[in-house]
Amino acid sequence: MAVQTIETKTTEEFLGKVLSDTSAFTTIVLAAVGDRLGLYKELAARGPATSAELASRAGIAERYAREWLGAMASAGYLIYDPEDRRFSLPSQYSPIIAQEGAPYFFGGIHQMVLGMSKPVDRLIEAFKTGGGVTQSSYDDDMWDGLERFTNGWFENLLLQQWIPAMPLVEAKLKKGAQVADVGCGRGRALIKLAEAFPTSTYIGFDAFAPTIERARQNAADAGVGERIRFEARDCAQGLPATYDVITTFDVIHDAVDPAGLLKAIRRALKPDGVYVCLDINCSDRLEENAGPLGALFQGFSVLYCMTTSLAGHGEALGTVGVPESKLSELSTKAGFSSLRRVPLENPFNNLYELRP
Repeated sequence: MAVQTIETKTTEEFLGKVLSDTSAFTTIVLAAVGDRLGLYKELAARGPATSAELASRAGIAERYAREWLGAMASAGYLIYDPEDRRFSLPSQYSPIIAQEGAPYFFGGIHQMVLGMSKPVDRLIEAFKTGGGVTQSSYDDDMWDGLERFTNGWFENLLLQQWIPAMPLVEAKLKKGAQVADVGCGRGRALIKLAEAFPTSTYIGFDAFAPTIERARQNAADAGVGERIRFEARDCAQGLPATYDVITTFDVIHDAVDPAGLLKAIRRALKPDGVYVCLDINCSDRLEENAGPLGALFQGFSVLYCMTTSLAGHGEALGTVGVPESKLSELSTKAGFSSLRRVPLENPFNNLYELRP
């Protein structure tokens, strides 16, 4: 069989891109393996190692350690010294792949990617039928990874940047507010708020019931379980009370009924209340979402955000479906009188304050 030659520079360049992206996929799978086994953290804590030394220290087979280290060094995640045949993790790399809870720690994202890809057969069927993949189709790699990823926000940004940038919200929390977090997941945001503002009371709602028991346990472990309640509820059907502050953290673009959810939040806000909405930093122009971050967002959309909304016969806005223009449109229809984009430099998210 004749081998077809590469005839154009454009084809050659695209071949290089596809090769790079394909290599990146295997790198991320192996990065998730290293994260699961604690290999990056071992190298960060105890320094460079040969494959035999890492195998002994981490309790894994030397042959696997050797191949994994070679792959990670080839990908540029580790540094290899041919003189002593040791592999090292530069300290500058640790916050990204070895430091749990750091602002841009990617271990949770890599775990999420594994979890998102597992129901791929159901996703392919959904492409044919127009349906979706339900949240219950994803295993703990999705949910554990999501918790680890977003926990970086709540550990490093929520109290340090986001709340101080919203003086009215901060004043309410200090005075003692009734706070509801819609789409609370495993409760990490409310736990941080309860620790920082003990005079306020908190309730978290999530339509995906399996997260609620874990949220209760997380709050109890943090010593704030008596001041936070969690409830499984589809808040698009209404909230049970009125609140001084309502929050959503990367929820609206995932929602089955985003318009109904915003209307319910508006009805549940007290007259002087504030709705805090965190959502994706994106544009309403596709060409402005080009590049690695936009590709990542839209990949997440197909693999999780859009398809889980479609599974509930929802609007399926998708990960880049709520730019500021769309949130403004939806919030106006929901009855909000004002929307303010909080001035922050954040490549992943935009933060908004909405008033009744």
